[in-house]
Amino acid sequence: MEIVNDKISIEELKKIAQDSFGDLVKAVVDIEKKIMIVGGELHADEETLFIENGSQQKNLWGINIYPEIKDENWIEFDSMINLRPSQENRSRGVENPETRKIIIEIVEKLVSK
Repeated sequence: MEIVNDKISIEELKKIAQDSFGDLVKAVVDIEKKIMIVGGELHADEETLFIENGSQQKNLWGINIYPEIKDENWIEFDSMINLRPSQENRSRGVENPETRKIIIEIVEKLVSK
């Protein structure tokens, strides 16, 4: 697992994908700190690393990144850690449009294409 607080290249993400799931990279984004962790086997592993480093669970959202996809579908909002009825998120997706927008902005800033 790798904490990305500056930049990661799309080529690095492609290598991580090839070494694990083939076409995707699991990632968790901390929307408060504006960083992400990539490369875990489970989103829960990345979430745990964040919490161990002082992040709050309410700010952590799981996504999948498809580095080979060139359009907006390269980010998929699908993770068990996103199930949070207490935050009005009752699915594995990210239901709040503003939160989704923030996640997209953070990922696009951190990934150099």
